Amino acid sequence: MSRRSRASFKVGALADIDHDQVPNWKNLDPALMRQVESSDPGNRHGAIYLWGTTGMGVIPDKIRALAPDAPFDSWDLLFKPQNARRIAPCGITMMDSAIDVIPSVLKYLGKPPDSTDPADLAAVEHTLMAIRPYIRSFASGGALEALATGETCLALDYSGDVVQAAARADEAKRGITVRYIAPNQGAQVAFDMLAIPTDAPHPEAALQFINFLLQPDIMAGITNAVRYPNAIPASRPMIRPELLADPNVFPGPAQQANFFTIGPVPTAAERQRTRMWARFKAGQ
Repeated sequence: MSRRSRASFKVGALADIDHDQVPNWKNLDPALMRQVESSDPGNRHGAIYLWGTTGMGVIPDKIRALAPDAPFDSWDLLFKPQNARRIAPCGITMMDSAIDVIPSVLKYLGKPPDSTDPADLAAVEHTLMAIRPYIRSFASGGALEALATGETCLALDYSGDVVQAAARADEAKRGITVRYIAPNQGAQVAFDMLAIPTDAPHPEAALQFINFLLQPDIMAGITNAVRYPNAIPASRPMIRPELLADPNVFPGPAQQANFFTIGPVPTAAERQRTRMWARFKAGQ
């Protein structure tokens, strides 16, 4: 399973999946499966396991105490240096993932999120470097715990991680309220994919496992546990009502209209982005 399988699709690291051998493939949401076709034409290599968006996790009370006029519906909250500077004392955590952050900044700047134009990438680097002095930490696995405990008050993170952090904060009863923001400039959709490596020792067993997971009751149980939406519409009657009613878990059509997906990036551009990310993390 991989959150981002574009590179694997591109280099042939994943086996074709015979849909006839996965009867429960029919349960997948066709609209969501069309969205991943930009990375996997014909849906030959993967089925959606879970999905969500990339946005911001915030602790509103802490941020308002430092920046009462800061916008809570916009990437400006993080990407405008004057806001980041004021918020920095309560902690800003950046997702350590160029593949998620760079397209989000491109979209924020009004550029195509798949852009490989050197001028566009230079604009991204300028935007990121302007807020680099105010970033306390980078999180490779999300900032769930840091948000839940109040160690950081603003994190660029996946929606499901932030929703989990909010639940943990509520359970701890320490007066910490965590909220997720899908910015109004657009939020990138992230998909966890079920796929089979070409050198998998037991591909038949993998097919059976994927078929098992794509059952509505199984996927409902997973969503109930991890608070990420799945791609099986028939699972919804078995999902907890409070999750179904939470637009951060199951966004409505109006929200989804503002989401975007990205496609493969040429190898040369990927290297350029990687080098830029290394400079950004090092603050150089």
